[in-house]
Amino acid sequence: MPEQDVTVGQLLLAEYQSVKDEQKARIGFRDNLLYVTLAVVAAVIAATAQAKQASMLLALPPVCVVLGWTYLVNDEKISAIGAYVREDLGPRLAALAEPGGGFEAFGWETAHRGDARRRSRKVVQTVVDLTAFCAVPLAALVVFWVDGDGEGGGLLVALSVVEALAVGGLASQVVWYAKGA
Repeated sequence: MPEQDVTVGQLLLAEYQSVKDEQKARIGFRDNLLYVTLAVVAAVIAATAQAKQASMLLALPPVCVVLGWTYLVNDEKISAIGAYVREDLGPRLAALAEPGGGFEAFGWETAHRGDARRRSRKVVQTVVDLTAFCAVPLAALVVFWVDGDGEGGGLLVALSVVEALAVGGLASQVVWYAKGA
């Protein structure tokens, strides 16, 4: 069997395919987390209404925080992959293709970021993220605090305060990551 040499360009293209496959998988997983969150919220609200126990709403904050954090981490990795392709991998491949400069590899990685409506989409997405992962569990906590009728006593109230702090922490991270993207 003849020995084949692998070029640097082939290695870079293989790496590109690999990171794009990871990015694609992370996008699908991240986007499904919103649907999972909506299903969990609906299930908890239905169970709470059926049982008529506001304390059941205390299940929402930890679930939303875990799902929201997982969403946020995957979103950050998706962005990091895009930045790596734009700032590192693409320029290295372009230098191989045209050593004198002028060629841009993977132009879509940069072009789609220049869309005039990108900023407004980012703002809307941040509002959606904050609503799904932070506003809904905070609303559940408010309902518990208002309609809880002392269910579970001080222990559940203390738990609800800890949950509110966790949701607030997630909200700050959602906003912080959105500003950096």
